[in-house]
Amino acid sequence: MILCCGEALIDMLPRETAEGAPAFAPVPGGAVFNTAIALGRLGAQAGFLGGLSRDLFGQMLQDALSAARVDSRLAPRLDRPTTLAFVTLTGGQARYAFYDENTALRMLQPQDLPVLPDAVGALFLGGISLVGGPCSVAYQALLEREAETRVTMIDPNIRPGFIRDEAAYRARLDAMMARCDIVKLSDEDLRWLLGPGDIAELAPRILARGSKLVIITAGANGARAWTATHCVQVPAVGATVVDTVGAGDTFNAGVLAALDRAGALDKTVLAKLPADTITEALQLGAAAAAVTVSRPGANPPWRRELEF
Repeated sequence: MILCCGEALIDMLPRETAEGAPAFAPVPGGAVFNTAIALGRLGAQAGFLGGLSRDLFGQMLQDALSAARVDSRLAPRLDRPTTLAFVTLTGGQARYAFYDENTALRMLQPQDLPVLPDAVGALFLGGISLVGGPCSVAYQALLEREAETRVTMIDPNIRPGFIRDEAAYRARLDAMMARCDIVKLSDEDLRWLLGPGDIAELAPRILARGSKLVIITAGANGARAWTATHCVQVPAVGATVVDTVGAGDTFNAGVLAALDRAGALDKTVLAKLPADTITEALQLGAAAAAVTVSRPGANPPWRRELEF
């Protein structure tokens, strides 16, 4: 099982009423939640570990996980509200306003973490759950506990407007990325972390911290990946962009699903990945993300929708 560890929330997406008045529609979301949903739809054995509220929105999240065949039995249920993220779109690009104080997402404690069964072979972490609050401490502790024996992947999916203590956040990301086998960053995230520069010069600096595979996405310019012996690049898959909500999350799921099918979610295998396995993983990620951006909201494709 690939266990996705992080936030589940409700995206309040902009809509119009029949009379033309502005409105918002509640849609299950969150970066890590979206990756779990996409993994389930792509046919991978997927699980979710994150604080889920017992309120009506928490039930929406639970129902969406079940519909995508994602196992949520390891997710603690908390008597706190669900985080809400109000979304605005400008030129198809999403911007977020989070309502997150004292929520089930934010207030997950290290003592809430379950013992993981042997069926969990890989962990995926990232998103706003790493920014601050008790949950960031919990997920860092989970990674430290499990990194020696399970494959780990991180995508910080950095939201600068959500960060309150930048120094602490940077230190947390540095420590966690150094412990992860796979690090995925957007080109914007990479430059936020390391400053301006060419991707080909910056990405190997992330690899040098200890990861086995570093992946950098660049929107319409495709994706590149680095290992100790390979540098691979694939183009983006053409699509008519409706919005970009969930695109990176779906890409992550495609990469993980492809590596899983190839038997590559193993620490020894990851250390010696052939270039064609990396290429196929990036291609599935790009193809899945192209479907997601072609329709509104985070709505990843099912495996039957892709030629893989």
